[in-house]
Amino acid sequence: MTAKPLALTDELHSYLVEHGDPPDRIARELIVETVAALPVDARMQVAPEQAALLTFLARLVGARQAVEVGTFTGLSSLAIARGLTDGGRLTCFDISEEYTSVARRYWERAGVDDRIELRIGPAAETLRSLPAEPYLDLAFIDADKTGYSTYWAELVPRMRPGGLIAVDNVLWSGRVLAPHSADDKAIVAFNEEVRADDRVDVVMLPIADGLTLARRR
Repeated sequence: MTAKPLALTDELHSYLVEHGDPPDRIARELIVETVAALPVDARMQVAPEQAALLTFLARLVGARQAVEVGTFTGLSSLAIARGLTDGGRLTCFDISEEYTSVARRYWERAGVDDRIELRIGPAAETLRSLPAEPYLDLAFIDADKTGYSTYWAELVPRMRPGGLIAVDNVLWSGRVLAPHSADDKAIVAFNEEVRADDRVDVVMLPIADGLTLARRR
């Protein structure tokens, strides 16, 4: 019998966060503001342990060139930017001026705004403006679920060998086992596409709503 992930109570989740690299004051205030100002949409914000992991992964791969698809209020981009090497750059793609205006304030407060470029517009189109050669060290996908396959198709060829793609919401609150909506079916199809892609090594982790890590071969 294989071991299964431990079910996390609120108390155990707090213990987990506190015993990694917990959010600092700026990140905590961003989390609180997002929940207070956008109580319905705040679920789109990455979990604090995901933010810590993104910083860790950026440092692990020595990320100098990174991309994020889906920025929301900026917690994940703040985390990635903090993990970049000296002179590193993060390009963020989002469609919302409203949400990303919050992100901009916190990037500035954290002193990372000079290493982040925000491009507003449909990512399916704006991603094509990136250099075509394999130069990216790290990419994070966390946007509209029906667009995942398109973002994957644009990003994988641009990842350098050893570069890492992280994809959020791949377990989709368990609905991957019984898909009904267009988003449900899109995530299921995307997961199958990634599993069959021989350009990458893949692991799916039960972090938050599911996180896939794909390393470019």
